[in-house]
Amino acid sequence: MSKILLCVTGSISCYKAAELSSLLVKKGNEVKVVATKDALRFVGKATFEGLTKTKLYEDLWSNDEDAIAHITLSQKWADAIFVYPASADAINKAAAGIADTLLGSLLLANNFQKPLLIAPAMNSNMLLHPATQKSLQTLKDWGAKILEGKSGHLACGDDGVGRLAEPAEAYEFLKGILGEK
Repeated sequence: MSKILLCVTGSISCYKAAELSSLLVKKGNEVKVVATKDALRFVGKATFEGLTKTKLYEDLWSNDEDAIAHITLSQKWADAIFVYPASADAINKAAAGIADTLLGSLLLANNFQKPLLIAPAMNSNMLLHPATQKSLQTLKDWGAKILEGKSGHLACGDDGVGRLAEPAEAYEFLKGILGEK
């Protein structure tokens, strides 16, 4: 059993993060969710709390029982940090070291002694933009593992790259990184 910190960012594909959190719990993992305010516009807090049976973390300043949740979650609690889905905004901020949210702070506090997995999800133009490509490369250079999505039909109606990997594929990717069978 692993402790997975699932970080969910704003994307129409957030519903897949709910499915992944359910799958992880069913397989015996302990899951805590950090969701950005934009993610919670797509999937509600109650969904993740119900699926994981744990409190959802959403704000750097609203964790009364843990004022340093960004340190506790990333360095002391988690066996792995999985940003699923990872928006262009989250990817570019992480590569720039911007820590203006709970997610940004915990990613900046990550010392890469524990795996950081990132599953991009966005419009093809956003994914292929030089800023996002450079940011993904920076994160890879630092030790992050990137789960590339598939080409396919996107929520915007286009067909192309940027589609979030399916939850079952994300689960297998995570198991492989953690060396689990």
